[in-house]
Amino acid sequence: MRKLTLAMVIATLSCGAVAKPVQSNNEAWQSKYPNQYASWAETQETDAVIDLLEENPNLVILWGGYGFMKDYNKARGHQFAVTDVIQTLRTGAPMGDKDGPMPAACWSCKTPDVARLIEEKGEAAYFDPKFGALGHEMSNAIGCNDCHQSGTPKLALSRPYAARAMATIDQPFEQQDRSIKAAQTCGQCHVEYYFDKTNHNAVKFPWDNGLTAEDAEAYFDAIEFADWTHAISKAPMLKAQHPEYETWSTSAHADMGVTCIDCHMPKVTNDQGRKFSKHNVGNTLDNFDAACSSCHDSQSDMAALLKANKAEIKAAQAQAEEVIVRAHFEAGAAWDAGATEAEMKQALTHVRHAQWRWDFAIASHGVHAHNPGEALRLLASAKEIGLQAQVELKKVLDKHGVAQPVALPDISTKAKAQALMGYDREADQAAKDKFVEERVKAQWNTPLK
Repeated sequence: MRKLTLAMVIATLSCGAVAKPVQSNNEAWQSKYPNQYASWAETQETDAVIDLLEENPNLVILWGGYGFMKDYNKARGHQFAVTDVIQTLRTGAPMGDKDGPMPAACWSCKTPDVARLIEEKGEAAYFDPKFGALGHEMSNAIGCNDCHQSGTPKLALSRPYAARAMATIDQPFEQQDRSIKAAQTCGQCHVEYYFDKTNHNAVKFPWDNGLTAEDAEAYFDAIEFADWTHAISKAPMLKAQHPEYETWSTSAHADMGVTCIDCHMPKVTNDQGRKFSKHNVGNTLDNFDAACSSCHDSQSDMAALLKANKAEIKAAQAQAEEVIVRAHFEAGAAWDAGATEAEMKQALTHVRHAQWRWDFAIASHGVHAHNPGEALRLLASAKEIGLQAQVELKKVLDKHGVAQPVALPDISTKAKAQALMGYDREADQAAKDKFVEERVKAQWNTPLK
């Protein structure tokens, strides 16, 4: 194991090597890399807006009191990243530079303009402001300079905090082969992270103990971190983001040296017979011959396997959600009956841990393909710990004379669940619409797609 301090110095030097004028304008790369640019432009075709709260109202309750209960859509193509972070209700309607609710760190994975700003101003100056203060700087969607040194095909970690994270897990970027370097460029954003309030609200990956959900859980517990306090149960909660790098790292694909790039950006041949990496980051099945055929027998068999994996994970997800949602309402009933913090501590810790493991599994995009076994393991653990929470809550409810089972309200639709949480979606949407018209369109140089 290399010394962490040495690894961090190496990572810092690596970032320094990247620190040259950042070409964040994606169009500036088009003439030099026409094939890559054309395939990158295809990400605009993945434009469907799929409301996951509408599909599964349980999510509103599980994230009760947090921004994700307001708005949560399935991820779209890279070209919609800037538009979606502006339009989501989670980022609010900041009419002034100092208005909340979110920090500038919310831009971090959405645009190569972040790398440009960090190079120009430094990390602290980038992270310190609020989200709305930097909107006029953000005009380019996820693109070339996020993963490459300006004007070259050379891979680079454009986010210094990502370089530090890779060094933390003893994988300093400059010491990896090209395949792992490519995976790490994806891992700048497709990871679990949080905003470190002790350090300018900077992005940090919770990898100090390792890459598993349990490693991150132990890290967060040790620093007593919580993303929010749940509106019903009052549990100190954690919200997983999209830990694809972590779930991939413990997969059979990783063991065989198969990375994100091999599956989602395979080598293809252009009209002149020259090979290039396809940059549309699409569905792997669409590129079966180029990406999968060396290991998988047929496209139809692979499609059937993925369908079965997804169904099994969905079933396990539903079972875990049923347990955890009930635990939140049982905790709420216990508080209403006069329970004390001491009486509730163990149960709420179980609720926190159960939901974290559930979230870590389902927040990982494509986990049914990347690492279905890990998703099922985490969901089984989430259900088990959720049941432990219910056992603890029963003791408290019995002590305070609460009749059981605790009756659950009607949360059969997104609207009913949000109303139960006291959320006024219409008012929030009206404020967002005003913000988009009067600030984004009138004052920022930010095209919306």
